[in-house]
Amino acid sequence: MRTTVTSLEGSRQNLFIAGRATEPQSGNYLKSYDPATGEAWYEFADAGAQDVDAAVAAARQAFADPAWRRMTQTDRGKLVRRLAELMLEHADQLAEIETRDNGKLIKEMRAQMRALPDSYTYFAGMADKLQGETIPVNKLDMINFTLREPIGVVGMITPWNSPLMLLTGTLAPCLAIGNTVVIKPSEHATASTLALMELITAAGFPPGVVNVVTGSGRTAGDALARHPGLAKIVFTGSTQTGRTIARNAADNLIPCQMELGGKSPHVVFGDVDIERTVNGVVAGVFAAAGQTCVAGSRCFVEAGIYDRFVEALVERTRKITLGHPMLETSDIGPLALLDQVSKVESYVASGLREGASVAAGGRRPQREDLAKGWYYEPTVLTGARNDMGFMRDELFGPVVGVMPFSSEDEMIALANDTRYGLASGIWTRDIDRAMRFATKVDAGTVWINTYRSAAFMSSMGGFKESGYGRRGGFDVMREFSRVKNVVLDYSGAMQDPFVIRLK
Repeated sequence: MRTTVTSLEGSRQNLFIAGRATEPQSGNYLKSYDPATGEAWYEFADAGAQDVDAAVAAARQAFADPAWRRMTQTDRGKLVRRLAELMLEHADQLAEIETRDNGKLIKEMRAQMRALPDSYTYFAGMADKLQGETIPVNKLDMINFTLREPIGVVGMITPWNSPLMLLTGTLAPCLAIGNTVVIKPSEHATASTLALMELITAAGFPPGVVNVVTGSGRTAGDALARHPGLAKIVFTGSTQTGRTIARNAADNLIPCQMELGGKSPHVVFGDVDIERTVNGVVAGVFAAAGQTCVAGSRCFVEAGIYDRFVEALVERTRKITLGHPMLETSDIGPLALLDQVSKVESYVASGLREGASVAAGGRRPQREDLAKGWYYEPTVLTGARNDMGFMRDELFGPVVGVMPFSSEDEMIALANDTRYGLASGIWTRDIDRAMRFATKVDAGTVWINTYRSAAFMSSMGGFKESGYGRRGGFDVMREFSRVKNVVLDYSGAMQDPFVIRLK
């Protein structure tokens, strides 16, 4: 792979359409900023509607081309498996690119990039296992069965917090099934997606099977969401933007798969090991500087251990090392966007006005070595209530609100008192209690005595305003394939349609 952090520095990156780098028709480019320094480090094409048209046309042509459409399922699986091998070979390069582009910790990204190929390998094995079924009918000499087919061109609008990981959850199954793809990565993190295209080419995918249109959401993203040439749209991001995309897609009767916001409850009962549980809560909300849709940012603690738990949580939070993402000693890096820092500051300030208190963090760091970057201290707010702004809205930052509860019924009511329903976590030694929680909480994922333990073999998705559709496991293969019913009469005769014969 030619692309590295060094080669990207000061470069101008183009679109990827029909297997080759393509300049935007407008000639316009945007700057990408390093969150650790706040400085621009490369430029990327700002695609317009004409560029999106070209990308969708290339994907449609590739979908119809026998080189892809007539490829056997097993051979498609081999291509996806080859991509996995190349990703593993270049995992450290991809990790460095993503760290530079969105500020995620290099130690986290190395582990993540070395794990992602397993997902491609998993779905490569699914390529020749997607099958229909034979359905009995009340007629002799007739076979009734279904076929599973690829749906066509899938538009994917991906986020900035974990670009390749969140792309993988839909790209890998789409390729295994035989769809073609147009990807619009976030304008705040495009580099790793463009780097992946080098590996797509090297793996041997036909031109046009995967295309990338970079640029702003207002131009490239909007044009893709409105395009009538798509079979489905995938979006990961905010609920507000998801609504807009769904409305635009509805005009063309195009279905969507949405992974949207979250305000996940993290529930702690009095029978837990406090040290272990604190580590779980810290991992659930402060990992990736809180920039995960499943962040357990509402922490409900049983009243009997509330004071002890908060004391331990604050002590552990103050030990977290905020630092440059390329340093192995850093526990948390910067936020990916300067606007996110301002957003977090604003919500913390409003929480204090509403009666919450800062127990740890609550500001930008004062260290000189972090002054230019987009950093915010890991923050614990006590005196929280569910009606406070920072407890209602998704912050996408390192902030957790803690409040006590007295009974199971109260806890369930508090946990479900949100417009979101993406994830949830409970810590208790009582398995009966844990299962009651799992059946009553409105969340697509429930973690018991763990948090953020995700696997590509598992079906994941949200409820309520957290979106719809499933990713992972065999469910996602159904999401990106269509069912066709085939009826075969092998009797050799056709009854006169106007003669009714009663049995």
